[in-house]
Amino acid sequence: MEIQTCGKPIDSLLEKVLCMNILSSDYFKELYRLKTYHEVIDEIYNQVDHVEPWMTGNCRGPSTAFCLLYKFFTMKLTVKQMHGLLKHPDSPYIRAIGFLYLRYAADPKTLWSWFEPYIKDEEEFSPGSSGRMTTMGVYVRDLLLGQNFWTTRFLLLLLLYVRRSSNAGRMHASLTLPGLELEAQPRTSFCIGTTLILFSPESLFLCCGR
Repeated sequence: MEIQTCGKPIDSLLEKVLCMNILSSDYFKELYRLKTYHEVIDEIYNQVDHVEPWMTGNCRGPSTAFCLLYKFFTMKLTVKQMHGLLKHPDSPYIRAIGFLYLRYAADPKTLWSWFEPYIKDEEEFSPGSSGRMTTMGVYVRDLLLGQNFWTTRFLLLLLLYVRRSSNAGRMHASLTLPGLELEAQPRTSFCIGTTLILFSPESLFLCCGR
C-alpha cells in the first residue's frame, strides 16, 4: 500500500529552483540506473553525509541527499518501505531522508502518526555539513515544528497552546475557536476545514495549515 500523500505533483513538492537543479544535475541523471528501493538505500549509505538541500563548500548544485530524496519521490514509496527507512539500523541518514520524504510528501493528516514514535529517539547524528550533533528525536521535532530547513521552506505547522485538564483521571484537551469549542482525548486528530488538529498527552496541539 502506497503512503497517503498530500496530492501534489512530485515536481511541486520542493521549491522550484531546487527541483530544477535536481532534475538537471548529472548526479540525479546517474540515479536512473537505480531501479529498486534497496539500491537507493545502498546509495544513501555510501554517499550521504548530511541532509542539507545544497552541496557545501566550493561545490554548487543540489546535495546528494536531496537528489536521492527526489529519487524516492519518483518511486512512490509504500508504507512497508517507509517503516524500513525509519527503523533502518545502518545509517541515520537513511532514516533522516525517510522523515524528509514524509514531511514533504505525506498527507499532513498522517504526519503525527508517523512521527510520534520517534519524538524521543536518541540516535545521534549530524544533519548538517558543520558536524554539529543532535538526536534523531530533536531532528524529527524540528521537521514538524519548523518552517525553514536550511534554505528551503516546508508547509507551515503551527503550534496552538491549549488548556489541559483531567476528567476522572483521564487526560484531555480543549480548544476554543470563534464559534467552536472542541475536546479531544489523547492521540486523536480531527479536521476543521483544511486545518488538522492533533493531540498527544506529551505535546501541544499541532495545527497543519494547507
